[in-house]
Amino acid sequence: MQKFVEHIKARRLAKNMKRVLSIMLCVLAVILICFLLKETWQLIAILMKNVSGHNSYEMIEIIVIWFLYFEFIALIAKYFESKFHFPLRYFIYIGITAIIRLIVVDHEKPVSTLIYALAILVLLFSLYIANTRLLRREY
Repeated sequence: MQKFVEHIKARRLAKNMKRVLSIMLCVLAVILICFLLKETWQLIAILMKNVSGHNSYEMIEIIVIWFLYFEFIALIAKYFESKFHFPLRYFIYIGITAIIRLIVVDHEKPVSTLIYALAILVLLFSLYIANTRLLRREY
């Protein structure tokens, strides 16, 4: 009987923790949406102004940051769609996008760029493995 009561308490605790996590993820999603809107506004402002006056790398960096926010919001949405599970693929997508941003921002050292490119290659290989039948779990 005592094990049953402990089991019920553990399930109740886990359920409450999942609720707190869900609430905090929703708060995070709202914050990310605000940042996404801010980046969208900055991108529109750059496009409305003289585009030639801005560095093309700056514009590409804003676009890549925009995609990072978008991917994090999609990850949170996918978490709720897949019954409270973060798909590994989405983290790999975010990692690849973040490394691409690093290459765009810090491309002056060829060795660093090569290391970043190799990191993308490793992530692509990881993505291939994650998409195999053994590891892929779609809900």
